[in-house]
Amino acid sequence: MENSLPAIPAKRYFTIGEVSELCGVKPYVLRYWEQEFTQLKPMKRRGNRRYYQHHEVLLIRRIRDLLYDQGFTISGARNQLGELAAAARAVGAAGLSLDGAAGLDMGDAGLPDDEVLADSAGSGDEPIPVPEVMELAPSQLRAELMSIRALLAF
Repeated sequence: MENSLPAIPAKRYFTIGEVSELCGVKPYVLRYWEQEFTQLKPMKRRGNRRYYQHHEVLLIRRIRDLLYDQGFTISGARNQLGELAAAARAVGAAGLSLDGAAGLDMGDAGLPDDEVLADSAGSGDEPIPVPEVMELAPSQLRAELMSIRALLAF
């Protein structure tokens, strides 16, 4: 899905027309999704013009993927996003840093075969079990972490 979409430029704000092109959906669909997904709240300026931030563009791409590519209903996609946010909060509560994880180059990470990671605090006393997400390819893992990070930024 994301391979067919254009790259997101390094800008702070995007208009609804730009987001429409970046995400492959019509502007009226974006306005509808704002009503259905509470996480999606673009800033509104003069004349109710919408301005989306980078994390909202990522969220819209995630919603598009859930609805169009994975076949979820609106309700199912809403639930899926809620589960992702809950999982991200659980990861945060475990003391893992999404900022650090999202910036890792996982290509040569050499993850251990016994499926445990050392504690991120550096104590090394108690290993943390590797979640199933670690079975993803590095690019998929990064994409998933970035979508979770975008959800948390709302």
